[in-house]
Amino acid sequence: MAALAILGLDQWTKWLVVHKMDLFESIPLWEGIFHITSHRNRGAAFGILQNQQWLFILVTLIVVAGISWYLIRLKRSEPPMSWALALILGGAVGNLIDRIRLGEVVDFLDFKLINYPIFNVADSVIVIGVGIMIFLTIRQPEGKVDGLTGKAGDPR
Repeated sequence: MAALAILGLDQWTKWLVVHKMDLFESIPLWEGIFHITSHRNRGAAFGILQNQQWLFILVTLIVVAGISWYLIRLKRSEPPMSWALALILGGAVGNLIDRIRLGEVVDFLDFKLINYPIFNVADSVIVIGVGIMIFLTIRQPEGKVDGLTGKAGDPR
């Protein structure tokens, strides 16, 4: 359910940018700090691997299948990990839809203060989800059973 809500928010915000702004138009919300800037990305993070859409689509389909399988395996046994995976799933599907439908990803969140690459809601939730996963993995108590393998963690 969370993944669907994220997907909806992502697609709605991108729809607004595409239909209400010209490409490269920038609306300052906080002049020189944060703008909404209509931008398109035909590559991956930070614009790398430009025009490799089929590679991104294939990798994303594999990731979506893997996350979906893992969520089914977890059921409701590990809610924090399920939330992290739902964030990643919703974001991955949001960008996948853009790549299939438009051949590029719509980006618009523009932090000018630190000259950071322009990104979108999907990118944000993917990063948050991965961050939560890393945190949960690091905090996992010794000897706790892993939800995927059913094996105990390394007792060292």
